[in-house]
Amino acid sequence: MRLIVCTLCLIAFGASAQAKTMYIDDTLQINVRSGEGTQYRILRSGLESGTRVELLETSDSGYSRIRTPDGVEGWVITRYLTDTPIARDRLARANRELEQARTELAQVREELAELRKERDTLASSESTLESRTQALSEELANLKSISANALSINKRNSELQEENQRLRNDVEVLTAEKERLEAKSESDFMLLGAGLVLLGILLALIIPLLKPAKKTDNWA
Repeated sequence: MRLIVCTLCLIAFGASAQAKTMYIDDTLQINVRSGEGTQYRILRSGLESGTRVELLETSDSGYSRIRTPDGVEGWVITRYLTDTPIARDRLARANRELEQARTELAQVREELAELRKERDTLASSESTLESRTQALSEELANLKSISANALSINKRNSELQEENQRLRNDVEVLTAEKERLEAKSESDFMLLGAGLVLLGILLALIIPLLKPAKKTDNWA
């Protein structure tokens, strides 16, 4: 008994391993029976077109043993089976794929539009940066020129300050010399005046002596 059970399990396992996916062909409905013929009882009725089933085996009698999605195993007429989905399902799948493709195409177009917008924005930013860079370069050149001029001005200012100090020193020297000369001139003038006074006194004393003596009048 155990040997029979094991044999049946192996047969069932082999049949399950060899199962192939099939579809109910373009007919309205079919019945799944317990045997190969219409005289066997119906295990599953009203199996609709497009239903996905597993093909377990095929016999020469024109029947095939299948397994339905709900696990029912039975026999159906082989010509009602096809290894491709029916046209309705293929069309529905094609429509879904087309709709998905359209959605993806719309997304790609949106992404492309965004990329173009970003490209234009980047191009504008690049142009702005180039203009700003040029302006900064010119400003830097002006600053360098101003800095050079400032250094030159500072140097010239230092030279002028030194020259001014020298001139002040010269002015102080000249002022002192002027004061000395003025003092000397005043002293010389006083000496000259004194000399003139003294000369006048001497002349006053000498001139009378130089006059000839008056003759005596004999008839006096």
